[in-house]
Parts: sequence; C-alpha cells; structure tokens
Amino acid sequence: MAAVSPGGTSPQQAEPPPPIDLRTDLPHSARVYDYLLGGRTNYDPDRAAGDASVAAWPSLPVSMRQTRFFMHRVVRHLVTEHGVRQFLDIGTGIPNPPDLHEVAQDLAPDTRVVYADNDPLVLTHARALTRSSPEGRTAHLDADLRDPDSLLGAALLHETLDLGRPVALSLIALVHLLPDEDDPWGLVRRLMDALAPGSFLALTVFTGDTDPERVAGVGREYTARGIPVRIRDRAEAERFFDGLAPLDPGVTLVHRWRPDPANDPDGGRVTDQDVAMYGGVAVKRA
Repeated sequence: MAAVSPGGTSPQQAEPPPPIDLRTDLPHSARVYDYLLGGRTNYDPDRAAGDASVAAWPSLPVSMRQTRFFMHRVVRHLVTEHGVRQFLDIGTGIPNPPDLHEVAQDLAPDTRVVYADNDPLVLTHARALTRSSPEGRTAHLDADLRDPDSLLGAALLHETLDLGRPVALSLIALVHLLPDEDDPWGLVRRLMDALAPGSFLALTVFTGDTDPERVAGVGREYTARGIPVRIRDRAEAERFFDGLAPLDPGVTLVHRWRPDPANDPDGGRVTDQDVAMYGGVAVKRA
C-alpha cells in the first residue's frame, strides 16, 4: 500500500489504507522517540518507556535532539553544496517538524522525497501529517529495509524518484533496531549498489562508546519493553560506509559533524558524553 502527499505535481491519491490497531497500550519505538523529542504523538506506555530510559541515562533526550539536528544539517549540506534533489528516507518515524522533506523543500521546493517504513502505525501518522511543497513531491512507501529487492522494485519509488540520477539514502536512528543476524551492513550495500554514482549515504549508529554503562541501561529498558536494540562501536559504524568516499569529517559523533552552534537546539553546550550516536555521510563514486 502506498500513498502520495498532496502537491501540485502529485498524481491521484492512492486508495487509503485500511484502519489499523495502533496498540496504544504498548510502547512503540517511534512514539518513544517522538516523546523524547517533545512531540505529541505518544501515549502513556511510550512516555513510561521514555522516562525509564532517561532515568538510566539522563542525556538520552540530548542525544536524540542532536541526532535530529544532524539530519537537518546533512540535508541542508546535500541540497546546497551538492545539488541533491532526491531523497530516500528509510525508517520514517512519526512526523516531528521540521522533517526531512520540509528542510529540503525549504531550500529547493522541487525536491522529491520517498519515505519508506514497514510499520503501519508509523505510516498511518506520516500519511496523515506530511504535506509536500506544490513544486516537489513526497510519497510514503510500505517497505522493509530487510527486503531491499522489494523496496527497490516498488512502482511508487520509480514514479517518484529517478534512480538513474543521484539519490541521498537516509538511514537515521534505524540500524540499532536490526540485529547482526539481519546483516544490516549487507542490506545497506544492496541499496547503495542500486543507486547511481554520485548518490549519498547518510546514516547514524547507536553506540555505547561514550558512556557504556548508562547507555547499556537504555538498551535494557527498551529490550524489557519489547523493543530490542543493538548497540554498536565505532568500527561497526564505519563498516556501513565501506566502499564509499566519506565527506569530512568522516564518521563521528553526530554533534561533531559540521556543527552549527548558532542554530544548535542545545546551545552548543553538548559534550561527547551526552551523545550516543555516530553519524556520517559518504558519496558513491562509481
């Protein structure tokens, strides 16, 4: 099932998806993330999970904000410095403005964005809340990172993006939800192999390198509530970019990637111990 947001160049709206049970009685990773970012699309179990995780590591909301701010900086850089006009964002999450398409289309209104997620709860919220610029297009695709061939073969993806031209693949705050058995490194390579030279990978990796004991506590709180996470080290983070040419400053803690103190939501007062996410951006040369 796919849907396209309203916009001047969008085709006829697809049939609406059937109603789903949002299971507001259980915590959900996207809603916990929304809660800790200060959003409103969350419920008591999500807030309880978020509060328990913050009790384990008080810097968690800071780390999440900095991850979000990293995404904003990456999009601005790719649009303004590299002329990117196509984005494929996998692991959409619940809309929490400004979202990727809003950042990109504010700078280049003709930007096209495909959001992909396999979670009907996330897609329900995203389809209801996301609006494209009239000049561009924003589409939502029901697809699973663990099935890259199905994702890459989706008609809506090809209707929205031209895979013969550069695309920025965005995987923000996602791969920690995939265990090693799923081979997330191979999944990312499969996606990048299908994209044109000049395409980019923007990716973040949850890590315990900066505060191992307390970040491990976050992992335990999530896992105890049915949201298992995989915490990875720097070497594992760098593996995602094998075969690609990294943009400066390479793979680093997200608050250190091309910082913009004047617009930092935390006022530039963040230390390494406040952040548990590596991030990087790399380009496919050939």
